Amino acid sequence: MNTRILVVDDEKTITDLVGIYLRNEGYEVTLAYNGADAARAILSQEFDLAILDIMLPDIDGYELLRTIRAEHTYPVIMLTARDSQTDKIEGLTLGADDYVVKPFRPLELVARVKAQLRRYTSYGSRVQAEDSQLLSVNGLTINRDARSVTVDEKPVRTTPLEYSILLYLVEHRGKVVPVEELFRAVWGEEFMSTSNNTVMVHIRHLREKIGDDAQNPRYIKNIWGVGYTIE
Repeated sequence: MNTRILVVDDEKTITDLVGIYLRNEGYEVTLAYNGADAARAILSQEFDLAILDIMLPDIDGYELLRTIRAEHTYPVIMLTARDSQTDKIEGLTLGADDYVVKPFRPLELVARVKAQLRRYTSYGSRVQAEDSQLLSVNGLTINRDARSVTVDEKPVRTTPLEYSILLYLVEHRGKVVPVEELFRAVWGEEFMSTSNNTVMVHIRHLREKIGDDAQNPRYIKNIWGVGYTIE
């Protein structure tokens, strides 16, 4: 089955151009030019990745992201017309996986799509081949085969990035993982000045999902100035 991608932008020329580039890569693409059409597609179709413009005339990209994250964990790339840290932090908090600032080169967006899909579809298979056993820490269990997380036997819905962060920390249990190492391992990119903020937002969101108190953590401990650890 072809990889299915949703592209949402009210600038028709951008949406159509992105659609052409993605279809040339063999992806099955659904285009939407407003939030209402996009919301209907999200609720009625299955996708492997979504590209959402933040500024839409009706339902904005953040609201569409909330709709996706209510039921799905596939990667979401946000398009923004400004390189704003506030935009990025809000999107990351809601569960976005990546950001692309307009104007952008279509080939750059295609490369980011491929990177997100590799992380989403291949990471679990690679880990499974290495070791199919469950990983458990103090009531938190990661099933590598199913790429699932439970806390006290209750399922926890994580995004691909959140799952990768948690898995990496559990695999390195007892070791303080520097922020730079965690970012390179999970994002597969070089660490930059804004990367620490990106990691911090994802850790905060992950803590909320697994019921972890930052002041009195059951799982993820922050070693200030160094990184994170699960003991």
